[in-house]
Amino acid sequence: MTRFLDACYRRPTDATPVWFMRQAGRYQPEYRALRARYDLLTLLRTPELAVQVTRLPKALGVDALILFADILLPLEPLGLGLHFVPGEGPVLEHPLRTVDTILGLRPFPVEEALGFVLETVRGVRAVESDLPLIGFAGAPFTLASYAIEGGGSRHYTHTKRLLYTHPHAWDHLMQVLTDITAAYLRAQVRAGAQAVQVFDSWVGALSPRTYRRAVLPHLQRLFARLADLGVPRIYFSTGTAGLLPDLQALDAEVIGVDWRVDLGRAWDLVGGAERVAIQGNLDPLALFAPPEVLAAEVRAVLDQAAGRPGHIFNLGHGILPATDPDQVRRVVDWVHAATAS
Repeated sequence: MTRFLDACYRRPTDATPVWFMRQAGRYQPEYRALRARYDLLTLLRTPELAVQVTRLPKALGVDALILFADILLPLEPLGLGLHFVPGEGPVLEHPLRTVDTILGLRPFPVEEALGFVLETVRGVRAVESDLPLIGFAGAPFTLASYAIEGGGSRHYTHTKRLLYTHPHAWDHLMQVLTDITAAYLRAQVRAGAQAVQVFDSWVGALSPRTYRRAVLPHLQRLFARLADLGVPRIYFSTGTAGLLPDLQALDAEVIGVDWRVDLGRAWDLVGGAERVAIQGNLDPLALFAPPEVLAAEVRAVLDQAAGRPGHIFNLGHGILPATDPDQVRRVVDWVHAATAS
């Protein structure tokens, strides 16, 4: 139970802890069997099913579970009309495209609107005593981008246009989403989550200057509002090697990094092992390599961590659907064996 949590606080552990983003999902036969019977939103909104999915990776030997949910769930109570299109991903039927609409947004009571997620947290904790549970939410910028674009995007045209052209509306949107996210994560911890991760999957689209001006102050406010919870706070972003020095201004216990930067260099850029734990950062596609190649990639990540307390082994992003579960299990076993004290 304590290996993952100890690493979050940079305490020595008997082995490097391992978990994987999207570790409960489409690569698992058990999950696919459930998806053959239920659509995704039904799985997410039905706590007894979401509890079952959350616990599936336990069989792989991981050191933590992450809540089975979706970062976009808080956008639905804002009236944006969330649904998932096969082969396309999430779609928001009513994206935020006018300043007046954005300025009219207000936070909502998360316990009422997202109570099914909190029931899932309580359900996992009621039956799971061996592994800590990580709660999570989308970061304000990533949520804002989905809300404005209406789905996935390559250039974030609508998002950046609002940010540059209507900074007052942008700041209002970020303030509302920050308030919602803080309340949501606090509610997850009250329900039993033992750590929380903030996913900023799209923020790598910004320049460091824009990040410092339009995003970082809101993140600082978000993490400050989580400081009294007594649980580790993880910030994860992708495509952000150029932003890592700015994260020294963020009060988080753990910084997650993707595979586009060497883990050792990333750790130095965010302040070093004396300041923060680091999470990552195997390329998810390395799981498709032959076992001997995968083993070398795992070893390279561990070599960069150099045995320093505070390393949490993970991927640089989520497990892909075609991944062989046996490869995931191999990585867990190798990391534990290679780092056992």
